Amino acid sequence: MRIKTVTYFLAFVVGVFGLTSSQLFAQGSAAYPEKPITIIVPYPPGGFNDTLGRIVGKRLSDAWGVNVVIDNKPGAGTTIGTNFVARSTPDGYTILVAQFPFAANPYLYKSLPYDTLKAFSPVVLAGRSPMVLVVNSNSPIKTMSEFLALAKAKPGSVNYGSSGPGSSNHLAMVLFEMMAGVSLNQVPYKGSTPLLTDLAGGQVEVAFDAYPHVRPFLQSGKIRPVAIATEVRSPLMPDVPTVNESGVKGYEASSWHGFVVPSGTPKLVVEKLNKQINLILKQEDIRKIFNEQGVVPDGGTPVQFETFIGKQMDIWKKVVSTAGVTAE
Repeated sequence: MRIKTVTYFLAFVVGVFGLTSSQLFAQGSAAYPEKPITIIVPYPPGGFNDTLGRIVGKRLSDAWGVNVVIDNKPGAGTTIGTNFVARSTPDGYTILVAQFPFAANPYLYKSLPYDTLKAFSPVVLAGRSPMVLVVNSNSPIKTMSEFLALAKAKPGSVNYGSSGPGSSNHLAMVLFEMMAGVSLNQVPYKGSTPLLTDLAGGQVEVAFDAYPHVRPFLQSGKIRPVAIATEVRSPLMPDVPTVNESGVKGYEASSWHGFVVPSGTPKLVVEKLNKQINLILKQEDIRKIFNEQGVVPDGGTPVQFETFIGKQMDIWKKVVSTAGVTAE
């Protein structure tokens, strides 16, 4: 009886006021949030993506007075957690922490259970972690020009480490090869830690990796930075030259972090999430946590994040198709 009553009421409202069901949904979204929110992290606990979900979740809970649950759904190159959100109700109560694989996976996998361009609505770009070209502390390579000279003198002979085919540090190096006109030899590892450990031990000669990963090895003095892959020098490493200024014009690569929701989520909800997360990203203690993790806080509008994702997808589509990289 209750369902029928609600149905009759909605029909009455639509009939009297001429509102469509989507308009009613949009008006109802003005009261968002009214129940617990779940943030899906497509990675195991630990690491910045998990940290990001938890600190933003805590601040959303504090601001809105609702419980925010963090649900880690790792596996299959982030596609398990991403697919879960793609299939969730588009009401703003299920949010995904999106990162580098979000833009690269459509081209790395032969098929995905979701359409990245159609299944999600971007909310906000939270931050970026620049890629850093690093070598063993005892390496004779001290500048980008020295690295380029060595790579061109010995095509296919210089070994670089990666976290495996299709990983962010692998694709960053493939992009570098394409733009610098060099050929290197990939040595794949199961993650950044074993890769950087071997780099520190001299088993491989060079690597690109995200700043949060290389930071402890840099601090220990076991590896040394050659260049950073940002458009301009980064506040994280102001004394390290960019790849761009070191001879490979236009090169830029970073690991990035943001939030998306299922496509069809009401615009009012997306805008409310965007506004609140932007406020969180401006808080000094949050910016300090980002800095300690090696991430530069970002922010901006949903449209700006949508444009950013589109550009990322264009870049990695070209890299993956040109180099024939696959994650399967």
